[in-house]
Amino acid sequence: MLQDLKARGLDQAPKLAIGDGALGFWKALDKVFPNIVRQRCWMHKSGNVLNCLPRSLQGSALAALHQIWMADTRDASLKAFDQFLATYQAKYPKATNCLEKDRDELLAFYDFPAEHWKHLRTTNPIESMFATVRLRHRRTKGSGSRVTCLAMVFKPAEAAQKGWRRLDGSLLLRDIINGVQFKDGTKVDAA
Repeated sequence: MLQDLKARGLDQAPKLAIGDGALGFWKALDKVFPNIVRQRCWMHKSGNVLNCLPRSLQGSALAALHQIWMADTRDASLKAFDQFLATYQAKYPKATNCLEKDRDELLAFYDFPAEHWKHLRTTNPIESMFATVRLRHRRTKGSGSRVTCLAMVFKPAEAAQKGWRRLDGSLLLRDIINGVQFKDGTKVDAA
């Protein structure tokens, strides 16, 4: 997919890639767009961390995870991150290792406009759009021909786009493309 995008004219690498723990995507990204900033999906990572904890602790752990990704600044987020690690490290090292290994990728969104943060922290909006495609694929027991597969993807996407709305802070995309730096969601003065 990434090579196809490049072949169709995407000559300037995107500024950010958002994904879950699928290793194939990240390896392909290294080959096609090696210098891209990576953001891990907080919804997937939260689920992975919670799966390493007993059910009785999952509510409080989820609240602690929310403190990390809902913080107003990277520094506040790092403090909440360290607090989570200190709280759960002794008894649940698997959970804390799961979280800690992707620290930088989980907090990459702080280098982008604050208006974009809710769009950047998760891959769930795009995944929910493809839920219909997955359902149809299962019901038809496969995609059939290439044409039917494309139609199966195109038609739900065409219907879904009627409910799509513009990205919050869409005017700031020009700044991102032009290389303007952001820190904790606000522009950094070049002076």
